[in-house]
Amino acid sequence: MNPKLLFWVPVALRLALVLAGVGVLWWLFGVVPALAVAFLIMLSVAFVQLKYLSQLSGWLDDPQSGRLPDGWGEWTAVFSRLYRMRRDDEKNQAELTEWLARFRQAMHLLPDGVVIMDDVLFLEWCNPAAEAHLGLRQDRDKGMRVTNLIRSPEFMDYIILGRYDQPLTLSFRERKLIVHIIPFENRRQILVTHDVTETERTEMMRRDFIANASHELRTPLTVIVGFLEIAASEDLDYATRMAHLKLMTEQGHRMQHLIEDMLTLSRLESVDHPMRPEPIDVRTLMERVLRDARALSAGKHQITLEVDGPDIRGSADELHSAFGNLASNAVRYTPTGGNIRLSWGASAKGGAKFVVEDTGIGIDPEHISRLTERFYRVDKSRSRETQGTGLGLAIVKHVLLRHGGSLSIKSEAGKGSSFTVCLPAGG
Repeated sequence: MNPKLLFWVPVALRLALVLAGVGVLWWLFGVVPALAVAFLIMLSVAFVQLKYLSQLSGWLDDPQSGRLPDGWGEWTAVFSRLYRMRRDDEKNQAELTEWLARFRQAMHLLPDGVVIMDDVLFLEWCNPAAEAHLGLRQDRDKGMRVTNLIRSPEFMDYIILGRYDQPLTLSFRERKLIVHIIPFENRRQILVTHDVTETERTEMMRRDFIANASHELRTPLTVIVGFLEIAASEDLDYATRMAHLKLMTEQGHRMQHLIEDMLTLSRLESVDHPMRPEPIDVRTLMERVLRDARALSAGKHQITLEVDGPDIRGSADELHSAFGNLASNAVRYTPTGGNIRLSWGASAKGGAKFVVEDTGIGIDPEHISRLTERFYRVDKSRSRETQGTGLGLAIVKHVLLRHGGSLSIKSEAGKGSSFTVCLPAGG
């Protein structure tokens, strides 16, 4: 039915009843009593309407102050509709508050920085990432001009030129940031910052790794190709030919070891090769490391082993690679007749530790922090003599990262070195 009819039909019925009652009074008692009763009825109706209007006015001034009255007649429908409207409004407001809370939480967790500015670049809001990237403080800097807070000539030029279709690469606060300004609405702008410091560092490491690997592979390859060209162009005597073959074999082995170490590093860093811990017989593992070290030494050093510690869980092959690299380094950088001591025992923190001590050439303090970098060498000429690949300690570092372990180094030039691996309880 038409809503207008729903309103007017009850009104018409009530008016008809009032008129009928007044007509009956007129017929029974005359015109004056009938008019008096009609006036009183109309006065009561007007009083009731004014009362409900007053209640409605008071509620509209402060809708949250109290509940709506029940009403009478059509006021029942009016108050019922207002109640439904208020209930829907409260529901919408609760949903809006929830969505706003979710939005703020998402913006707080966003790794990119977000700064909201007005049309003259005054700060209105920023998330924690922007505070970290740009050194801002929401509580301190709100209402301040962003160009006064971010003091960078490149950023100022970017703002002055106003070419916001291209992002700005900005070096700021020891970070490398990609900055983009996005106009929105009529009087606001969004400044977005993306931190690419780690990406740049990783890319630089990749470039350095490729360059170093290419250099390391080129050196033995040049030797092999050179000797092959000599053999092809000259008639060499037996002794010379055998000497050349020996050198080519050594350089070939060097290339093989380098490629094996590179593949090992790649596997350790790959997410496709997760570690599967297994119980490890430490004594058997230590004896393998000792045999390898003595084979490399060929009787030139006094190498001893002590095993007095717990068995652990982990990857036996990976730990053998790490421990073997530490032991082989000790052999390579300890002069003939020196002493090398390998030991396995319990650590003070409840785990286990592996220690390699030597009486070798030692390391100056300024080099120690960089020893686990790929291809880093204290003395490149010495490394060529010892046939090291420059990747051994990088492999040690990655193996220990996978096992939750740590490596500490103590050394003094001319007095030997001590490398200590600490592994947590349980491996």
